[in-house]
Amino acid sequence: MLRQEVDSTAQRTFARTVSVLGAFRLDGPLLTGLAMIAIFGQIVLYSATGGDPQAVVRGTLRLALGVVLMLAFAQARPGLLRRLAPLLYVVGLILLIVVDAIGYIGKGAQRWLDLGFLRFQPSEIMKLAVPMMCAWYLRERSLPPDWRTLLVVATIVFVPTGLTVAQPDLGTGLLILSSGMIVILLAGLQVRVILGLVALAVGGAVIGWNFLHDYQRQRVLTFLDPQTDPLGAGYHIIQSTIAIGSGGLFGKGYLRGSQGQLEFLPERSTDFIFAVVGEELGLFGALLLILLYLFVVLRALFLASQMRDTFARLLSGSIASLFFVYVFINAGMVSGLLPVVGVPLPLVSYGGTSAVTVLAGFGMLMSLYSNRKFAG
Repeated sequence: MLRQEVDSTAQRTFARTVSVLGAFRLDGPLLTGLAMIAIFGQIVLYSATGGDPQAVVRGTLRLALGVVLMLAFAQARPGLLRRLAPLLYVVGLILLIVVDAIGYIGKGAQRWLDLGFLRFQPSEIMKLAVPMMCAWYLRERSLPPDWRTLLVVATIVFVPTGLTVAQPDLGTGLLILSSGMIVILLAGLQVRVILGLVALAVGGAVIGWNFLHDYQRQRVLTFLDPQTDPLGAGYHIIQSTIAIGSGGLFGKGYLRGSQGQLEFLPERSTDFIFAVVGEELGLFGALLLILLYLFVVLRALFLASQMRDTFARLLSGSIASLFFVYVFINAGMVSGLLPVVGVPLPLVSYGGTSAVTVLAGFGMLMSLYSNRKFAG
């Protein structure tokens, strides 16, 4: 009898929870996955900052701001998101130009706008504005796109990408580029067109090499052989791989990582926080975090697959896929499989604007999914 009452209470609680989430147009499984990653991230962040509770408080406040925006965007109708796309794109471009002119300089890069009470990266806005604008433009056109349409979309993508790389911020520039390219691929391209774009990309990479800053070129060369400059450009990769490798299966223990706690590992609370996970929690801890990311990506892709409207399908698919690209690039560069380009680990690395835009994007995804049967 007692067991039946407990089961009945659990069922009623579950039903009420689903009802509340539905009323706010939130997807329960996706929200749960994001919450688990964020909690995991704050636990790791405490260790990565040397046990600094203030860093965790600041990180939590930034996550809270992201949650507020996620809730706000989740209530928006797809029609509002479509109308917002050109405005957000133009505002983002203006802010990028302002940053290049009078932006705050930190760590040798001019990437931030300092408003006194708030400092943020306008380039982060473009990771949402670019796919929104591309999806907005392609919505009323026949798919797969022809060459004229592709040329317009390429302009939409490459202008903010170029402004961001010039700051210089190669990592965010690559993510902006990826967000637009994902929309183009989801729009449906013939194999010959894809091969042509690949050829253009290779040619562009060869030409773009001459426009990279010296330190950016050095990052690529160091990726190929870190030991050529073990105390300079190769130091980050070498220390990161040592930290991950020394963690073994179960890690050295929480707050006991030598590379991180003794500050041998650079940028351990931001770009290289995944190395802290590998060192202190070992292979199993790293796999747990990767599985959480995989769950979120697969759930987001499932929601995107249910969209009926072209705008919703292209935008939601880009948001889901870009989250995977985020994780792939960070884990790859930290483990020495990719060049170091300065991409944080989403919802785990210390940093405000990145976490806010990630959660805002998932808010848009939830809105599009909850309104998938309606055109407006």
